Amino acid sequence: MKAQSAPKKTAYQARKPDASGHIAWSEQENAIWRTLMERQVELLPGRVCQEYLDGMERLALPVDRIPQLAEVDAVLREATGWETAQVPALIPFDTFFELLANRRFPVATFIRTPEELDYLQEPDIFHEIFGHCPMLTNPAFAEFTATYGRLGLEATPKERVYLARLYWMTVEFGLVDTTEGRRLYGGGIISSPKETLHALSDAPVHAPFDPLDALRTPYRIDILQPLYYVLDSLETLHELAGRDIMAMVHEAMELGLFEPRFPPKPKPAPAEAASA
Repeated sequence: MKAQSAPKKTAYQARKPDASGHIAWSEQENAIWRTLMERQVELLPGRVCQEYLDGMERLALPVDRIPQLAEVDAVLREATGWETAQVPALIPFDTFFELLANRRFPVATFIRTPEELDYLQEPDIFHEIFGHCPMLTNPAFAEFTATYGRLGLEATPKERVYLARLYWMTVEFGLVDTTEGRRLYGGGIISSPKETLHALSDAPVHAPFDPLDALRTPYRIDILQPLYYVLDSLETLHELAGRDIMAMVHEAMELGLFEPRFPPKPKPAPAEAASA
């Protein structure tokens, strides 16, 4: 889920549920879900962590249609006390943190168009459900995510910018070492075929996870990540949830950011002057 300090315009419109909570998805929307599911499921074996696979087994996501949020909620509620929350494509930071603090994971109820099958800036229902919800069945991951929400709710705007980097380097783009080898657990990787292959290749840098380093690491949302932080185990997130994260935020603010490992985002080309 992508939060904004102030909601920006988006071409996508979230579908609203009826009085019973049911969302009527079109045949085309269900077909897009099926395409995304089929191609991404093929990439999971040997690449994602067992905790994600366990979550997928518990959720039993349908392949041929977009799941109803109530189906997902029933599993999450039993596993870790979480639920989803139906939201628009983009939401304010205050709403984002408040939902997480109350163990409600925001899910934008729209799905990408065929033209944006490989990448879109606004996280859609496939990214949220397929990428994140399986990990929310894991207690360590679920507790860290709720702790992050509570911290963000009380943080200043500047502190939130630093916290966002920690979220990006863990919940969205985190890796973990296991007895079977290095594996993916971040939803931003797992929901993207290109990022899934890139993250475990020799192209990016893999660094041992250090929360202070993560807080100081710049990132861009529109490129394959040049750097991933690797946990020793998912229990590291549980331990981190019990530490004074805001003290680390303040230390990161004093130390400043690392040099970016990527070029600046290109500026839009100026409009051509009209001919006389």
